Amino acid sequence: MDDPAILGGPPVRPDGPPDWPMAEPAVRASLEAAIADGSWGKYQGPAVPALEEALAAFQCVPHVLTCASGTLAGEAALRALGVRAGDEVILSAYDYEANFLNVHAIGARPVLVDVDPCNANLDPDRLEAAITPTTKAILVSHLHGGIVPMSRLREIADRHGIPVLEDAAQATGATVEGRRAGSWGDVGIVSFGGSKLLSAGRGGALFTSKPELLQRARLWLSRGIQQWAALSELQACVLLPQLSRLPERTAHRRKQVVLLHDQLGDVLGLTLFENSAADCEPAYYKVGFFLDADRFGLDRELFVKAMRAEGIAFDVGFRALQMGRGASRFRAAGSLEHAETAHARVVMLHHPVLSLGPEEVEKVALAVRKTYRNAERLRGS
Repeated sequence: MDDPAILGGPPVRPDGPPDWPMAEPAVRASLEAAIADGSWGKYQGPAVPALEEALAAFQCVPHVLTCASGTLAGEAALRALGVRAGDEVILSAYDYEANFLNVHAIGARPVLVDVDPCNANLDPDRLEAAITPTTKAILVSHLHGGIVPMSRLREIADRHGIPVLEDAAQATGATVEGRRAGSWGDVGIVSFGGSKLLSAGRGGALFTSKPELLQRARLWLSRGIQQWAALSELQACVLLPQLSRLPERTAHRRKQVVLLHDQLGDVLGLTLFENSAADCEPAYYKVGFFLDADRFGLDRELFVKAMRAEGIAFDVGFRALQMGRGASRFRAAGSLEHAETAHARVVMLHHPVLSLGPEEVEKVALAVRKTYRNAERLRGS
């Protein structure tokens, strides 16, 4: 029974990872109501403004603008902040690639800073050395359950008069030092992509407390009288009931991660991301770990392959943004050694299993421990 599935043993989860999004009666009821009243196919229906109002209340910000994707929201936010060709935008060297490419889409230059070695998220203490007279914005993401200490980052940004774009696409529903992730930035963004905690297949939104930034983003996203990449009524219909349940589901996922951490206490070489920010509550769209291949006994690719054979949705982390790119594509602000470590060592557990009961999280731990015990056999296979 201890044989790893990759070597022919029975998988821990024979049916594989749970589907996402989950079947939800409230989502079905919302769709049926939109079909019944005919609003599902309208340009100007009730669901999109209702969603924007609900998101504003949830984020505790006055202004929300929805659009067709989180990536698009990120570009609109950069443009609203006044980023232009020739400017510099500071961001973490370990980040979602679309953020880097959005900077290039505007003609600006990404400036990469190193990450906190405990969670592979942007290290605010690296910001001062990266700032120059051409710095136009700081782009900060909360990734894999990691949380950036935003009060420290804001203190630096405000002292230098630099606006902040806060990407909460992986942290929708999280709190950072007592405030919602996404509400610390001059502009915050989220994604409603098919794998996200709030899912509509596609879509995104930006948040701001500054009406002039909202107007700039709205103008850029408009062609004449209407938005050229708008969120649809159908998408808003499925998001509204999900948003109403997000706080309880976020709390549930946090409890599951604590349980998983406790269950893996005897496993060497697999370290859960740690946060230094005070009073933070991650949302856990993905759960980030560092895998030390020497201590665990397996390299990252074989670990992921073995876990997926067990029916557990682990994956490798992001490619660090400096890797495989010419020096002309970015400016490195100092050493990026911790980002290179993240590039080589991060693995992440996808969130759907965290929405289930404790017994399913115990299966994740069981699969990890089985893989760990059989590392030598797996290396020789």
